[in-house]
Amino acid sequence: MKEEQQRFLSLLGQLPARLTAEQAAWVLNCQPHDVPILVAAQLLKPLGNPPPNSVKFFATLELREQIKDRTWLAKVTNALNQHWQVRNAGRKTRLGSTSLGHRPDNGLAQGCQHSGDGNRPAL
Repeated sequence: MKEEQQRFLSLLGQLPARLTAEQAAWVLNCQPHDVPILVAAQLLKPLGNPPPNSVKFFATLELREQIKDRTWLAKVTNALNQHWQVRNAGRKTRLGSTSLGHRPDNGLAQGCQHSGDGNRPAL
């Protein structure tokens, strides 16, 4: 845990009323890029009706209550695991296409050189 995070969380009951996404992530012991995933899964609700690309704030009181609920924490963990599992599976599929016959060297065998026209290997 970063020193800045430790200082922030050690403010014994003196947390601000609103938390940024980064601060909420610290409370949840996750990464700031995980917060939008939890918002999309409707496990975290930002205050007000913020536009999609704006800074989002979260109610400290609400978050402190939620982290006491083991069932809610399990849902958070499952939502994050599922998101990254799907995302990583897509990445493996895209990366796997290079090993299934699609060659990054335009199909040229190693050791062959291009001829002047750029389309066929020199013989």
